[in-house]
Amino acid sequence: MILSQGTLTVALVALALDALIGWPDGLYRRISHPVVWLGRLIAALDRRWNQGGHRVLRGALAALVTIAAAGVPAILLTQALMPLPLGPVLLGVLAWPLVATRSLYDHVAAVARPLAAGDMPGAKAAVAMIVGRDLEDRPEPIARAALESLAENASDGVVAPVLWAAIAGLPGIAAYKAINTLDSMIGHMSPRHALFGRFAARLDDLVNLPASRLTGLLFIAAGWSRAAWAVMRRDARRHRSPNAGWPEAAMAGALGVRLSGPRSYAGVETPEPWLNEGARDPGASDLMRGLALYRRAMVLLGLGLAVLLAF
Repeated sequence: MILSQGTLTVALVALALDALIGWPDGLYRRISHPVVWLGRLIAALDRRWNQGGHRVLRGALAALVTIAAAGVPAILLTQALMPLPLGPVLLGVLAWPLVATRSLYDHVAAVARPLAAGDMPGAKAAVAMIVGRDLEDRPEPIARAALESLAENASDGVVAPVLWAAIAGLPGIAAYKAINTLDSMIGHMSPRHALFGRFAARLDDLVNLPASRLTGLLFIAAGWSRAAWAVMRRDARRHRSPNAGWPEAAMAGALGVRLSGPRSYAGVETPEPWLNEGARDPGASDLMRGLALYRRAMVLLGLGLAVLLAF
């Protein structure tokens, strides 16, 4: 299934539902969330298999088990529901919790509001929920961290799952979410996961490659900005991540600020290069502008799906 009417419907329904209502707290309290279910499986595999020799192979096997646990039920559900008159819509409802449009906006807005009010402790506490770096009690590093998180997660939390849903329906978005959750849990270069998570990290880089470029283009179109195009072309590959640099550079250019750059984790500084070096540091108003840019970009994503579905 590649960009069929059925898969496009799955993607559009999932995106629209999440944008409109998110994942309600009542549902979370009753059944938790599919990503939490995946996380429990990954944690169990990590405890049992991340020991002894052949850790790269063990990690690859853990990744394949997790992807199968998400993908096989999605394939069976697709076979059962897709032929029905409203089958694609029902599959879109099932895909809905795997898109993070609204929760991403809400998390970043929770930083923007206290930052705009001059409440540094409140803004710092809110941004600590979405980034792990050390932060000063100043608006600029807090706004920069929140904008980078907004740009990167727009790609892997919204555009990538929607894209894989459009390509392969519910199995595509389920498999993608399994890979992305694997990367977030075991794909980092800590001593424990440097070998065990290597396969997951490389696979995540691969499946996020098209969405990261598309997200950058959506930010450029949403900002109607030649500067964003120029900054993305010039600076995207300077980022340590093969994918995050594209949406981050596009956002930096669209807002006329610099992003990335040096930061520290647990007191250890990492000398990351700047994106849009020479521009000013972002502030509270730029974070608000970034949220508006994100909203417009997501509307464009939905409109693009609707146009493809119409043809």
